[in-house]
Amino acid sequence: MTRVVHLHIGAPKTGTTYVQDRLALNVSSLAKHGVRYPGRRVGDPSRFHFQAALDLLEQKWGGPAGHSDGAWDAMVKKVRRHRGNSIISHEILAPAPPDKVAKVMSDLRGVDVHLVYSVRDLGRQLPAAWQESIKQGRKWPFRNFLDAAEGGNAWFAKAFDLPSVLNTWGRDVPPERIHVVTVPHRSADDPDLLWRRVCRALDIDPAWAPVDSEKTNTSLGTPETQLIRKLNRRMGRTMRRDSQYDDMVLRLLARERLSGRKSPRVTLPPNRFDWAEEQGRLWIEWIKEHGVDVVGDLDELIPVRPPADARWVDPDKVPARPLLRASLDALEVMTKEAASRPDPLSHRVGRRLGRRLGGR
Repeated sequence: MTRVVHLHIGAPKTGTTYVQDRLALNVSSLAKHGVRYPGRRVGDPSRFHFQAALDLLEQKWGGPAGHSDGAWDAMVKKVRRHRGNSIISHEILAPAPPDKVAKVMSDLRGVDVHLVYSVRDLGRQLPAAWQESIKQGRKWPFRNFLDAAEGGNAWFAKAFDLPSVLNTWGRDVPPERIHVVTVPHRSADDPDLLWRRVCRALDIDPAWAPVDSEKTNTSLGTPETQLIRKLNRRMGRTMRRDSQYDDMVLRLLARERLSGRKSPRVTLPPNRFDWAEEQGRLWIEWIKEHGVDVVGDLDELIPVRPPADARWVDPDKVPARPLLRASLDALEVMTKEAASRPDPLSHRVGRRLGRRLGGR
């Protein structure tokens, strides 16, 4: 049986968290059909893919020092030992520089490499990416983020640049092995549509992964995003996430208490749609010119403009009242969390007392 690897390289904010978790939940079922989603003996396989991507790219974040050392070589060994279809998936691979891509192709020489790149129109992609950057510790206003996007030099802008990503990754890959998956404009009527598209690109039957994932990156509203941005500035948070309060902000606030509230959504400003639409048309032109495999509808790469009479809410100018409501909710959940944890001072005193009593 031929060794095949499907490299799912992103892009970020295109359902990758859901896809990776569903693959991880169905490792055993997929293996019965000859499909391997490599992992360590213990732990979440998706974490292993993250570490392998960090190791390959020589990135030093996302955990304690050295936590990803050797992970890429370990991933390559697992793929080479498997006869059949292997899947490697992580979105931080998308903007990899040419030398790292060359290393991947060298390490996988003799394996039929397929590229899978999921893409979403910038009208939805950019607001989602700004929110995610704030969750992860960034402090920039939405306007500055959009300026960086149009400038094209920021990490996320490179990850979203379809022609650049696929020119770099696809240099030595035949076009029939490059699969572009478009993210549907509407998923409420068919929530599994994106999953089925990704499965087609990965050459797996959706029925081979029956266990569904509950992992989603629920959107934040404008006051909630602004609150976390201000909190990041106050606490000096960074993208490293190496302290306990980083986990509290990311997990308790961004992903649990403050997500999914009935607040105005973060949307693209009306004056940015011309540029976002132009990018979408450039992507479509590139795809047609290069003859790559498309899973979905190319029209989905053109952003849907809001109605002419729609009122745009500026995420950088949130009124005081909704910001106060979000702040009080955040204070409530974090107070309850703090109260539920043992008092470190009392814990130390108790241990000392226990040692003294035990010594009598």
